[in-house]
Amino acid sequence: MCLAIPGKIQSIETIHNGLVRMAKVSFGGIIKEASLEMLPAANIGDYVLVHVGVAISKVDEEEAAKTFEYLKEIGEIDDLIEHSQVDRPQ
Repeated sequence: MCLAIPGKIQSIETIHNGLVRMAKVSFGGIIKEASLEMLPAANIGDYVLVHVGVAISKVDEEEAAKTFEYLKEIGEIDDLIEHSQVDRPQ
């Protein structure tokens, strides 16, 4: 099953000579990279839904928290933790 996971943008950088915006997004303390190409107005501190490495929409903090809790309840967050390839923040 493919899900969009809510997370908070921690930082933004551009790559490929400034053509592509990438964000480090925190999913309950797990940091992963996501493309911001579909959300050019996204900023640090925004909550976004990320699907297969692409931020697809902005959400408010309350909606993000509810969705994240639901995903934890059904065990989907365990897969995110197991397959995380970006280190947790120090």
